[in-house]
Amino acid sequence: MILAIDIGNLGTTIALFQEDGTLSFQSELGTDLKMTDDRCAIDLMGVFQLYRAELSNVKGSILSSVVPNITAAYLRTLRRLTGRSPLVVGPGLKTGLNIKAEIHDQLGSDIVAAAVAAAALYPTPAIVINSRTAVTFSYLSDRAFEGCAIMPGMDIALGALSRHGAQLPQISMAQVDTPLGRNTVDSMRAGVLYGYSGAFDRVIQALEEAAGAPAATVVATGSQTSEIYRHCRREIRYDHDLLVKGLYLLYRKNVRR
Repeated sequence: MILAIDIGNLGTTIALFQEDGTLSFQSELGTDLKMTDDRCAIDLMGVFQLYRAELSNVKGSILSSVVPNITAAYLRTLRRLTGRSPLVVGPGLKTGLNIKAEIHDQLGSDIVAAAVAAAALYPTPAIVINSRTAVTFSYLSDRAFEGCAIMPGMDIALGALSRHGAQLPQISMAQVDTPLGRNTVDSMRAGVLYGYSGAFDRVIQALEEAAGAPAATVVATGSQTSEIYRHCRREIRYDHDLLVKGLYLLYRKNVRR
């Protein structure tokens, strides 16, 4: 089995794949910026126990991280628990894509993994939306990563409203059916949701215009924006597992069977 781990600023995803690429389980944990080796080992063993899986069956692992200060703890823990050093997504790893980036180590590993999966699983040209702390929009032509645009995530926008508005409460996103909010909470949600859906449509249009070709697929992943897609005018497919699928594919591209 192949273990794939993605460390984000707010959450860490742990996914276990069978040899044929079937996803056995996927677990979401909070990212602890003070992670120790022992805490990391306890978390991983607990996830495997929860899903009744055996760490001894892990034949290889791959790690993606945008939080450098805890990456080393996961590397040491994976070597300790599996007896093998994991692959780390970064410069030098074979992706199958021509990545057109001026500085390759500035491109987020989560962006790379999602792009690899989209290129393999969906028709191109494709636009990949990865929504986490930030929202990234990546344009893929035929086997090439052309570039991306980055904007703040919706949680950041809601948090900024609450912090800087003396009479605005701290809220989370929920379903919104009308922009005509009749109370403060609904009005805040409506403004962010309809504002972001319009921004999504505009960024997609701008990427297509800059690349000179319309996207055959617009696919999104991430845990924050499933509600937003029904308000976008552009059809957007949602693939919750896109990023971890990309990690599995990267592992297969770089390790002999």
